[in-house]
Amino acid sequence: MKGEEEVDPVEEIQRVIETVVQFGEYRRTQKKESHNLVRRFKLMLPLLEELRDLPKPLHQHGLAWLAKLKDALLSAKDLLKLCSQGSKIHLALECESVMINFQKIYDKLSQVFACVPCDELSVSDEVKEQLELMHVQLRRARRRTDTQDIELAMDMMVVFSDEDDRNADSAIIERLAKKLELHSVEDLNVETMAIRNLAKERKGQQNESTQRIIGLLNRFKQIAGMEETNVLDDPAMPKVLERSTSLIIPHEFLCPITLEIMTDPVIVTTGQTYERESIEKWFQANHNTCPKTRKPLEHLSLAPNCALKSLIEEWCENNNFKLPKKYNSSSQESSTIDSKDEIPSLVGSLSSIHLEEQRRAVEKIRMISKESPENRVLVAELGGIPAIVQLLSYPDSKIQEHAVTALLNLSIDEGNKRLISKEGAIPAIIEVLENGSCVAKENSAATLFSLSMLDEIKEIIGQSNGIPPLVKLLRNGTVRGKKDAATALFNLSLNHANKGRAIRAGIVTPLLQLLTDTNLGMIDEALSILLLLVLNSEGRQEIGQLSFIETLVGFMRDGSPKNKECAASVLLELCSNNSKFILAALQFGVYDHLVEIKQNGTNRAQRKAIAILDLISKSEQI
Repeated sequence: MKGEEEVDPVEEIQRVIETVVQFGEYRRTQKKESHNLVRRFKLMLPLLEELRDLPKPLHQHGLAWLAKLKDALLSAKDLLKLCSQGSKIHLALECESVMINFQKIYDKLSQVFACVPCDELSVSDEVKEQLELMHVQLRRARRRTDTQDIELAMDMMVVFSDEDDRNADSAIIERLAKKLELHSVEDLNVETMAIRNLAKERKGQQNESTQRIIGLLNRFKQIAGMEETNVLDDPAMPKVLERSTSLIIPHEFLCPITLEIMTDPVIVTTGQTYERESIEKWFQANHNTCPKTRKPLEHLSLAPNCALKSLIEEWCENNNFKLPKKYNSSSQESSTIDSKDEIPSLVGSLSSIHLEEQRRAVEKIRMISKESPENRVLVAELGGIPAIVQLLSYPDSKIQEHAVTALLNLSIDEGNKRLISKEGAIPAIIEVLENGSCVAKENSAATLFSLSMLDEIKEIIGQSNGIPPLVKLLRNGTVRGKKDAATALFNLSLNHANKGRAIRAGIVTPLLQLLTDTNLGMIDEALSILLLLVLNSEGRQEIGQLSFIETLVGFMRDGSPKNKECAASVLLELCSNNSKFILAALQFGVYDHLVEIKQNGTNRAQRKAIAILDLISKSEQI
């Protein structure tokens, strides 16, 4: 009897709920859905309070129901733990599948609350009403998700579709870091540990996906001025600290960037202290701000913090703690130094009278500008950009390909974007996009996308007639070429004037083709661009064909949550400006799908569906 009391199912369920409530913050991409689920957990507490006071033992049917409830809550707990403690990058990448798991949880909980044995549990009428309300809420909540916003989804697509020697633009990486809240040292150290745990759980499976996640993490670290590490081998906690877990190192002795004890502390103009090697790497990454306060620095001079260094040394001696030795173990650092020494001669060779020497030089610059921010800046400072722009007009296809890809890599630096544009590169890049080799066309589209991260360059590309060849690549290119063209056109269409240019260039036809070709996997990209174009009066006229309305209704019926959300957004814009689209959509049976989306769609899709239903109601009253 005593053993039965120790495993009281009501107490076990309450412990599960209390554990979940203590999880704390949730990842951005699942934050709203996680909080909604936790809120429903809390609504179960009055039931548990009443069950705890019931005479024991409980009825067998009651015990069986409690076991089902516990099983459902444990599944929900695992999901919420993932959304609270899992890798932010992984959760953003797998957003759709995670949301499907939320749907499964709601289905499971709905089934549990559909058959509560109230009589056997002897619950009061008041709690019965709460249970019925809970069941209604769970039924309505099923398949309701809060998907990524369009810009985040497009950025993730760009980052994880990179191939060969091409990098995602640093502006995209910084934007992703901000959206995923992975821009501080503390956040990145926590993310490192989460990715290590993910790799352990996968046990060597899905290795390619894991490596790509690690690659993006290292890009985030690079932007934050942190040293890249082998996530799978090195613990996130510094090894020095791991060996001395019983010894608490004073917080002021740790570098704010690496969280390691400092051996050569230096002071910047804001008064903050850093390890010299760490802050110098921060400066080399083209930053002129204080990493901790984010305030601009008056100058980049470093002053030794002799007093703190003495305190650290005294503390180490008193606690028998050995300071880590600093050594240069990075072959990448030495190769960067070699590259720096080589860059002046490479830039000089770009203007050689010998074609083969020019080809070797631009190919080498293409490679050394791929990963190193310092090399990108140095090539520009030594006048390499004008010489590379000149090579774009050479008839040699390999030189063209190397030149445009070198500009792509150099354009990762924001300052270089303006230099490339100022040197008149955009018309030459567009020429390669029109007439270059297959690879050169793809990389030209990617370069235009990179450059168009700056608003003033979006307009320059549009005025330079760069949109028609991108539309042509979207229509006739390889799969990679279509994706490059789509991302460039999406970014360019954020500019109002470029919307009209894209429509007049015939963008609508290839976009509609992408909607019907499921093998390409570009439905979300096509709908995202159409959502931008439909804001333009020319776009509405071009897009609003009966066949397109039918396609939209089809996605609202059978598409993914993101498909339904985008399709509803496009349809709302069409219907808001012309009642004939309302009638056309009704002919294709949109009403029932709108009702279903209103009940079970994403939050944004629900708002769009309600707005369309209001328009339908008003049109019927006229």
